[in-house]
Amino acid sequence: MINRFRNLILFLCDAAILTGVTLVLAAFSLRYSLSDAVGRGNLLPHLAMLYGCTVVFQLLFHTYDSLWRYAESREYLSLLMAAFCGFFSYEIVTRFILDVGVISFLLLTAIAALWVLGMLLVRFAYRVGRGHLLYRQGSHRISMAIVGAGSAGVQLLEEVQNNPDSPYAVQCFFDDDPAKQGKRIRGVPVRGRIRDIPARVKALDIGEIVVAIPSITESRRQEILQELSALDKVKVRVLPSTLDLLSQRPIRTQMRDIQIEDLLGRDPIQLDPAPVDAFLGGKTVMVTGGGGSIGAELCRQIVKHDPRRLVIVDIYENNAYDIQQELLYKYGGRLDLAVEIASIRDRERLRQLFARYRPDVVFHAAAHKHVPLMEQSPQEAVRNNVFGTLNLARTADEYGVAKFIQISTDKAVNPTSVMGATKRMCEMIVQSMKGRSSTVFAAVRFGNVLGSNGSVVPLFKRQIAGGGPVTVTDKRIIRYFMTIPEAAQLVLQAGAMARQNELYVLDMGRPVKILDLAENLIRLSGYTPYRDIDIVETGLRPGEKLYEELLIASRDIEKTENDQIFIERQPLVTPEELQAKLAVLAAALEKNDPSVIRDALHQVVPTFHEPEELNREQGKEVTLPDQSRAKILKFRQA
Repeated sequence: MINRFRNLILFLCDAAILTGVTLVLAAFSLRYSLSDAVGRGNLLPHLAMLYGCTVVFQLLFHTYDSLWRYAESREYLSLLMAAFCGFFSYEIVTRFILDVGVISFLLLTAIAALWVLGMLLVRFAYRVGRGHLLYRQGSHRISMAIVGAGSAGVQLLEEVQNNPDSPYAVQCFFDDDPAKQGKRIRGVPVRGRIRDIPARVKALDIGEIVVAIPSITESRRQEILQELSALDKVKVRVLPSTLDLLSQRPIRTQMRDIQIEDLLGRDPIQLDPAPVDAFLGGKTVMVTGGGGSIGAELCRQIVKHDPRRLVIVDIYENNAYDIQQELLYKYGGRLDLAVEIASIRDRERLRQLFARYRPDVVFHAAAHKHVPLMEQSPQEAVRNNVFGTLNLARTADEYGVAKFIQISTDKAVNPTSVMGATKRMCEMIVQSMKGRSSTVFAAVRFGNVLGSNGSVVPLFKRQIAGGGPVTVTDKRIIRYFMTIPEAAQLVLQAGAMARQNELYVLDMGRPVKILDLAENLIRLSGYTPYRDIDIVETGLRPGEKLYEELLIASRDIEKTENDQIFIERQPLVTPEELQAKLAVLAAALEKNDPSVIRDALHQVVPTFHEPEELNREQGKEVTLPDQSRAKILKFRQA
């Protein structure tokens, strides 16, 4: 109904403009034959015929179907083409078919030009007037600045301006293109370059900044976000990458809050999928701990490589159910999926599953990983992480699994926690299988995973949303970080590479100071650290280090065909040595005394230190690998 009323108004406006233009021109054109038409009373019929011819083509070109508040050049061009075709057809009909032409060609051209100009002015005036009205109505809205005056930024501006329910009012652009400096885009000025933002944003009373440059590299995006993180009382959002923008959703709805991975000191890891396709395609793949954060992401990525069957094993039925339903919803009958509830501590249950499914590849992600909790219950960490891994490795060997990939952690390097020490024992189990089994064993070691269960980042976000304070255990702590998809990709790539009991590590860039991370998240959420939201130290947790150790020992670095993945060679652990270590742990478990178990771990893992020993050395020089350049750099903790 509204559309019909709007079209009727446009019809009447166009007719009124045509009539007015013709009569005005006729008053000054008595020397043309139009005066005869006026005298004979033929003007109005000819105007009706002229208007009818033009309207026909406007309908054919769908000009009356256009929403002129969103109009672009194509809509205006369509209107021009419809008018041209209408006037041309009128000339053909009146002069050559009916032979009743009464309006001279010159006058007709003048009428056409002024009529089209009038129609364009009406539509443009409507668009400008509507936008001005919405702007006045939105004076209470959040003042927004857009970084990037390219196509994405302009599209975002148009959607904000044309949406009466938008909570934003765009005040300005910032862009590094010299040709755009001092210009206006849809009435919005370009106030300067990106480096000018800190100096100008306060004077402009900007409440929110959107980085709308989807085509830039991740490293440049990180530079921009680091600059913006120094702003107080300004919330920062970003638009996704160019590929993400190909979705059909309005660009305004794709704005997202800053995520801490946006501030990592490196580009996201991109690994070659071809070796993984060959590795997993047509294979039966088993994932233990498949319901956990890493295990579930492994499952999501494994199914992309067309396995014959995916077998998920987990002791926690809720986690297993969630990933099962997610995969079934997405892939349905195209995926041969089996989900089994089982504990890796139960050797007979494992043998039953291996006999039923005969897996070609096993990814072992089942483990107790929470550092403070394992300090309180070391017996559970040893039973699950050490002897559970032993059960799984021996079962894989017994049933002829082609490859077995152990998920490890940087906390296994010079461990200061029970969890780290048990994961180092898992690496030893994998190493001890070299030359003893037809199965290829390998371990993959990486740092902290953003967004995983127990990760600090979700905690920070919840604390900020709740008004604070944000809690850190110690303001000096530094950590390596990677995303869950990156961790899963590394594991899959390492599995494809594995040949002989390697220990794989990833180029993770420079470490991140936890305090800086917390401050940046607060600022980018639109708050001022220590004024709006406080940051409070709670003290180091049991087993926690101030800084993570090297992922790669400098004496043992080896390159792979992928410049982002390296191999650390460790001294071979013989079966006899492993058996002796396991006997010590088994004897300690029988006593079920946490202190005895900790002593046993110190005995079997010589690099296991109490956290106080390493934390006292916090000012010492630490070597950190710059793997991207395949050399070792020196890093001194601030």
